[in-house]
Amino acid sequence: MKNTILFFAIIFSVCQAGCKKSSSGSGTTNPPVTPVTPAPPTTPKTYQLVWSDEFNTDGAPDPTHWGYDVGGNGWGNNELEYYTNARPENARVLGGSLIIEARKESFSGRNYTSARLLTKDKAQWAYGKFEIKAKIPKGRGTWPAIWLLAANTPLTWPDDGELDIMEEVGYDPNKIYGTAHNKLYNGANGLQKGGNMFVPDAQDSFHVYSIEWTTNKVTWSIDNVEYFTYGDPGLGFNGWPYSRDFFLILNVAVGGNWGGIQGVDDTVFPQKMMIDYVRVYQLK
Repeated sequence: MKNTILFFAIIFSVCQAGCKKSSSGSGTTNPPVTPVTPAPPTTPKTYQLVWSDEFNTDGAPDPTHWGYDVGGNGWGNNELEYYTNARPENARVLGGSLIIEARKESFSGRNYTSARLLTKDKAQWAYGKFEIKAKIPKGRGTWPAIWLLAANTPLTWPDDGELDIMEEVGYDPNKIYGTAHNKLYNGANGLQKGGNMFVPDAQDSFHVYSIEWTTNKVTWSIDNVEYFTYGDPGLGFNGWPYSRDFFLILNVAVGGNWGGIQGVDDTVFPQKMMIDYVRVYQLK
């Protein structure tokens, strides 16, 4: 009898320690719990400034930073202006800003002048974060642009790629566009990939126009608000030519296939795009 009591006492003690029922009440034991290892925290991207122009010295734009496209050939868009070469009426630094000014005047066979500044042969980059703080011009017929173009020579457009950081047309004021062009998707075939964002005071105040360009996507933002992303579609170079060096262009066009759709209002000139700074960052 004592042995029987001792046997049941041992069984009761063991079950107290390890024979817990499942919460369902089925009488079966719970499966062993596998410890979960927390995922490591995501490491934030760390960028370093690799190139900039703060436009702190009045006078001509820094010739070690900027060159010029020159001429009045329409630039593939039937534009109406003549882009001048280091002419202060069209490109100058004053009061902490680069001023690109479009003017109504006769010059070298054209009725308008402006400037198109570029970093080609001065600086070019593959990947990074590009930030340009700018105030854009106003008026029907103006077409300001901040954009990147492939630096290879000879250049084949659109095959070699274009990234428009900021474009606006004066007849549709304050609607900012960001666009990717390549062989498959481009403005010529109407399949360009892009987005837009309405900025109510873009013509009256400075805003930061930016792209973040990585090995597989480009993201557009204004004042740190993202509004469009183009990712590598996996179709090779024809859909993703953005793995080589590009250079930066700043210009104000007059008229053209897009900017001149509703004509040009000559009463608005002169008109200025003002650039407070240009900053290029790359990963450390």
